[in-house]
Amino acid sequence: MNEIIFLIEDEPEGGYNAQALGYSIFTQGETVEEIKKNILDAMHCHFDDKGENPKIVRLHFVKEEILNYVPNTERCLA
Repeated sequence: MNEIIFLIEDEPEGGYNAQALGYSIFTQGETVEEIKKNILDAMHCHFDDKGENPKIVRLHFVKEEILNYVPNTERCLA
């Protein structure tokens, strides 16, 4: 295996959740540095030096924002 990808999302209460795509690896952390450390720790436990260790770890940070949309019909008529 050459690479593994982690999807990292903000938690509403603070901190981050990380999930490996295609693997049952999940972890959490309060800061970016902590989530990186916890990802490496979780990978060590999951792969357990079986020779399957990925060479590259990609981190995809997902930030969700919500916009309120209120149509302004006056703008469309101009």
